[in-house]
Amino acid sequence: MSDRWTPHLTVAAIVGRPSPGRGLADPDTLFLMIEEETLEGLRLNNPAGHLERGESPLEAVVRETLEETTCHFTPQYLVGLYMSRHQRPSRQQDVTYLRVAFGGVVGEPNSHLTLDRGIQRTLWMTLDELRACRALHRSALVLRCIEDLVAGQRLPLSAISVDPSVYTPEIKGGQR
Repeated sequence: MSDRWTPHLTVAAIVGRPSPGRGLADPDTLFLMIEEETLEGLRLNNPAGHLERGESPLEAVVRETLEETTCHFTPQYLVGLYMSRHQRPSRQQDVTYLRVAFGGVVGEPNSHLTLDRGIQRTLWMTLDELRACRALHRSALVLRCIEDLVAGQRLPLSAISVDPSVYTPEIKGGQR
């Protein structure tokens, strides 16, 4: 077994719904959140989850958002890459996360789907409401990603490149 350190790669959908004719920085803009059961109790998070083998970050964020909100997510830009680390001494855990956050839009909830296990509900909250309940956030990245989106941080989706080997792995060290 390798002793190589490997961070957990996650994706997150950062979705703001401004009032008509207003921008994301408007105080009445609502942000899509989920309330989920964690080891620390109920916590708020952006729709987010782990990248799975054989999928791109874009595919992962669309899938995770659908699973956690029942809404189809259309990524429009990359908000940023974020790292965080947390420890749970009682479980001898020391985990580093690398989060790829995407901004975009969602459609209406699909009434034929159910929320992923552990997700209690989806909700829309203002930036002020989110700032007031930081202690309930799953991590500090929840608010940081939203604040970066509101500040106008955006990169084109083309900034992420996915080699075809993600879907069909190259065979190394094969027979000659």
